[in-house]
Amino acid sequence: MSIAELRQLPNLEKLKIIETLWSDLSSDDTAIESPDWHASALNKTALVYREGRINSVAWEDAKKSLRARFE
Repeated sequence: MSIAELRQLPNLEKLKIIETLWSDLSSDDTAIESPDWHASALNKTALVYREGRINSVAWEDAKKSLRARFE
């Protein structure tokens, strides 16, 4: 499938493809090296979370919310 064909798909189909690709990519955590800035960004987010300035959302709830935006 070409990029042009992907762009023509409905948003829900695009989201399903993204999830499938991410699942495949993330199945081997040694296949892709994290960029240097990633650890810093994660540490900053953890600090903000510990300070109570952001809240967490269960992954299943987040997926439902995201899917609802694209349906």
